[in-house]
Amino acid sequence: MDEVPEPRWLVAANVVRWRRYGDLGQEFRPGTKAFRGGAKVYVVDTYPGMGNEQLTAVGHGRHTGRWITIDTGTRHLHTFRARLVYSPAVLKRCGTRARTREEAEELAALLERIARHGRHAHHAAPHPDPCLCHECLPLSPG
Repeated sequence: MDEVPEPRWLVAANVVRWRRYGDLGQEFRPGTKAFRGGAKVYVVDTYPGMGNEQLTAVGHGRHTGRWITIDTGTRHLHTFRARLVYSPAVLKRCGTRARTREEAEELAALLERIARHGRHAHHAAPHPDPCLCHECLPLSPG
């Protein structure tokens, strides 16, 4: 019988609904190649040596709906928050390092700042009008 893994504190986030793309960021693409826009993902690792601009995320894949683990840009995620995760599918992909709630909350705040800065700095050109990027879209209720 399989052993049920202990719940762990991880950082959860959502994939941006639209991301700027192309020359000077004047085009838009929904979500990312691997995840649908708005999908919930869990951050299982970051790359501090790269300024945390890349991270490893676990979530349901865009095309298959199955759990996938993939490296993605921090700027493609938003609303980082600490969550106690019980899902065996996520826990078996998250490695052995356990975080406390406080560590997860600190990492979530750091990644939110990095993601916001990355979205502003990656395409330095002015936003097109109308703009669908995460920063320009009004917050939707719920």
